[in-house]
Amino acid sequence: MELTKYEIARLIGARALQLSMGAPPLVKTDSVRTSFIDIAEVELEKGIIPLSVVRNGSAS
Repeated sequence: MELTKYEIARLIGARALQLSMGAPPLVKTDSVRTSFIDIAEVELEKGIIPLSVVRNGSAS
């Protein structure tokens, strides 16, 4: 399933919020100054982000 740009933004935003609230990152960070958004993007690129997209119905 191909994600839309809106779904990608929502997933990254939701995961970045989780990280900012203390959730452990699922990837190694190479720098102390890596932002939560950067970590969430890497997790999404690697396919290990612990979130999923559920689509209801179909748009016509």
